[in-house]
Amino acid sequence: MSTFSKIVSRPIDFLTRTKVQEDEYFTHVDGVGSVPRDIYKYVKSNPIGDLPRYSVHIVIQHLLVFITFIFLAASGLPIYFSDLFWASYFVSLFGGIDVARSIHRIAAFIMMFAAAYHIITIAAGTIRKIYHHEFDYKRTQLPRLKDLFDLINDIKYFLGRAPYRPKMEKFMYKQKAHYLAIIWGNFILIAAGSVLLFPDIMAQLFPETLGKILPPAGADTDSYSAFFQDLARLMHADEAVMALILLAFWHWINVHLVPGRFPIQWTFLNGKITREHQIEEHFLEYLNNLKEIPAEREYMKNLLKELGIDGSKALSRADQNASFSQPVDAAPGEKT
Repeated sequence: MSTFSKIVSRPIDFLTRTKVQEDEYFTHVDGVGSVPRDIYKYVKSNPIGDLPRYSVHIVIQHLLVFITFIFLAASGLPIYFSDLFWASYFVSLFGGIDVARSIHRIAAFIMMFAAAYHIITIAAGTIRKIYHHEFDYKRTQLPRLKDLFDLINDIKYFLGRAPYRPKMEKFMYKQKAHYLAIIWGNFILIAAGSVLLFPDIMAQLFPETLGKILPPAGADTDSYSAFFQDLARLMHADEAVMALILLAFWHWINVHLVPGRFPIQWTFLNGKITREHQIEEHFLEYLNNLKEIPAEREYMKNLLKELGIDGSKALSRADQNASFSQPVDAAPGEKT
C-alpha cells in the first residue's frame, strides 16, 4: 500500500469529515500547505534528532543536575539510612563516611551552581527576547489553562475518544509538571541542606527570630533550633527519596522508555528532537519551526506534494493508488 493510500484511510475519512473536523485536522502554513495532524506517521526521523529544542546552556545545566543528583542520592541516602543493612555497603564504595559526606557536599554545591546558572540563563534570555520583540510566553514553561485542556484531550485520545492528540506547544503539560517538580525539589533540598550544613548559624537565627514572632507559651526558645534541625533532616531525606522515585518511575519512563524513543532520547545530549516526536507531541512548536527554518519548510512542502495534499487541502487526482472509486475534486471544507 502506498504512503498516500495509508494517509487517506485514517479513522476519519476525507469524504466523511465535517467542516469542524477538517479545520482541526489541517493547519495551513503559508508557503508550505495544509499540514495534517497525523503527518508525524509519514515523516523521516533521525533517532539522534532532527530539529532544535534546547540551547547548549540547557544541555549543560541538565547534565550538571543529572550527574550531581546521582552522586547526591548515592552518597546521602546511605548516610541517612545508616542503620539499614545495605547502607554500609554503599558508604564503603565511597571510601568511608567522611569521604561520602565530602562528596555529598561538593555535589550539592555543583547542583546549586547549576540552579543559579539556569536562573541567570533564563532571565538573560527572556530579557534579550523582550528587547528584540521575540518573546513568546507560549513557548515557555509558564503554566496555562490550555495545559489542563491538553491533558483532558490527551486522556480522551489514549482512551480512544479522540482521533488524534491535541496540538501542544514546545512544552506540554508533562514537561511543565516535571519542571515545577524540579523547582520545588531544589528549593526544599537546598533550604533544608543549608540548615543541616550550617547548624551554628541556624541555632542563632531561629531562637532570636522566632522568639520575637511566636508567643513563648512557656516553651524554651532555644528548642526552636533543635526543632528546625529535625524538620530539615526529615524534609531533606524525604524530598530526596521522592525525587529519586519521580526521576526513575516518571521522568525516565516518560522521556526515554516510551515507544519510539526507547532506549534513550538524545535531546539531553545534543539539544535536538526527532521530527516525529515534535510533530506528535509539540505540533504548535513544529509550526513555529516551519516558519523559522527554511530547510524544514521545504521538506514538509515536498512531503505534502508526495502525499498528494496541496496547499488548498485538495487531494491529488494523479495518484492511482488512492482508495476512492471516483475522482475527488476537493476535500470537504475546501473553499473554491
